[in-house]
Amino acid sequence: MTDHMTDSPIRTLIVLKQLLNAIGLRKHFNSKSKMTAKSASGPQIRKNFEEVRDCVQSAAVRSGRLASSVRIVGVTKYVGSQEARDLVEAGCWELAESRPQALWEKSAQLPSDVRWHLIGHLQRNKVKRTLPILAMLHSLDSERLMEQLVLDAKGLGRPVEALLEINATEDGTKTGLMPPDAAKLLARYIDSPEVHSQLRIRGVMGMSTMNASADQIHREFESLRRMRDDWSERFSLDLPELSMGMSDDFEIAIEEGSTMVRIGSRLFEAAGV
Repeated sequence: MTDHMTDSPIRTLIVLKQLLNAIGLRKHFNSKSKMTAKSASGPQIRKNFEEVRDCVQSAAVRSGRLASSVRIVGVTKYVGSQEARDLVEAGCWELAESRPQALWEKSAQLPSDVRWHLIGHLQRNKVKRTLPILAMLHSLDSERLMEQLVLDAKGLGRPVEALLEINATEDGTKTGLMPPDAAKLLARYIDSPEVHSQLRIRGVMGMSTMNASADQIHREFESLRRMRDDWSERFSLDLPELSMGMSDDFEIAIEEGSTMVRIGSRLFEAAGV
C-alpha cells in the first residue's frame, strides 16, 4: 500500500506532462515547475541574471546592435517577493507580472523605483488601480480596453504607455489581436488625437509558437517586426518597441529586432536544475 501511494503521484505527474505536451503546453509546464520545485538563492539569481545579460549582449552584437538597445524585463509571476527583490539587487530594475493583483502586492513590497510591466490581460475594472504603478502595459488587446485606459489616465499626470498584443501566428489558443484587428485599432487611435495625451501606443508584443523550430521562430518574429514597421509607416506612428522573446527564444528575438525580452525561468532556476 505504501508503494502504491508513493507511486501514484509520480504516475499522475507523468500523465499530466504527457497531456500538456500533447496540447503544446510542455514548455510552460517545464518553466513553471523549474521555478517552483526549488527556489534559487540570491547569489544564484545574480549569477543567472549576469548570464542572461551576457547572452543578450552577444545576440545584440551578432545583430549589429548595441546591448543597450535591448531591455531585460524580469518576469516574477512564479516567484515570491524575496526572489523578486534579489533580482532587483542583481541589477534588474524592470519587472513584470501577469496578474494585476500580483503587481499590486509585489510593488508595495519592493523599491518604488522599480519599473513595473503588465504582460497579462488587464480587466477594465482593474485599470484605475493599476495605472499609477505601471510603466508599460504589454497587453492592449481591444478598443474597449483602450477607451478605459484613456478614461482612467485622466488626472494621472502622464500618458499611459502601452503595446498592442498581437496574435501574430493567428493561433486560436493564444490571446491578443489578430493583425487586421490591430490595424483597425491603430486607425481608431490615429483618428482620435484627443486620446494621445492620455495614451501612447509604443509598439507591439507577441509570442512565438511553443515548441517550434528555430527557423520557424525566426520567421514568426520577423513577421511581427515587419507588421510593426508597416503600421508605423502606414499610420505615421513612432512605434519603437518590440516586446518579443522569453526564456527559451530571446536570443532569436533579439536577432529579429526585439527591444524588450521577457525572462522568467532562466532568471530563477536553482543551480543544477
